[in-house]
Amino acid sequence: MSEKSSTIQGKRWYTVLAPEQFDRAELGETVAEEPNQVVGRTIETTLGEMEGDQGQNNNKLTFKINDVGSDAAYAEFIQYELTRDYLRSLVRRGASKIAANVTLLTTDDYRVQIQPVALTTKKADRPQEKAIRSVMVDIVKDAAKERSFADLIDSVVEGRISSAIYGEAKTIYPLRRVEVQKLSLEARPAEVAAEEEASVDVEESAE
Repeated sequence: MSEKSSTIQGKRWYTVLAPEQFDRAELGETVAEEPNQVVGRTIETTLGEMEGDQGQNNNKLTFKINDVGSDAAYAEFIQYELTRDYLRSLVRRGASKIAANVTLLTTDDYRVQIQPVALTTKKADRPQEKAIRSVMVDIVKDAAKERSFADLIDSVVEGRISSAIYGEAKTIYPLRRVEVQKLSLEARPAEVAAEEEASVDVEESAE
């Protein structure tokens, strides 16, 4: 730890670390008087900054601190998204932009929201757009049925879900590109379980 990491005027610096699936990469530092003040803080970075690859600076990652040690703060993944500038650069006049918004549960009961987007070479008609959107939704749902939260994140970040959509949807209409424009953590397993229990209680009291 650097000298800055020690207590200064009653405050302490904490090195913020990413989850294990991101190899506990250092996300930055944060300062607080008490450890509990650190919990809940969010840190934004890019995949390019984490992996030293400027070609991936269009991929934004957001983490939230959920645990604190003596001189380190541990963060969980909460969101992946493409930058607005990059998304705008993908859109072409006279072509179609087909988006979907899917909320689903992973195998370990994390609820996530995924927003894939497909961009065609030229303007597709409505039935073609509907068919492509249906493919996107089906592939995303199937991916969640087979993957844990961490594995689903990897599949999105590494482009495997986008590639799967592209491979199937291009037979409907020529595509220029497919991306997952956003993936967000909506609820953790304990929160999902609490919601389900509350729903059951409401149903029982209504009988």
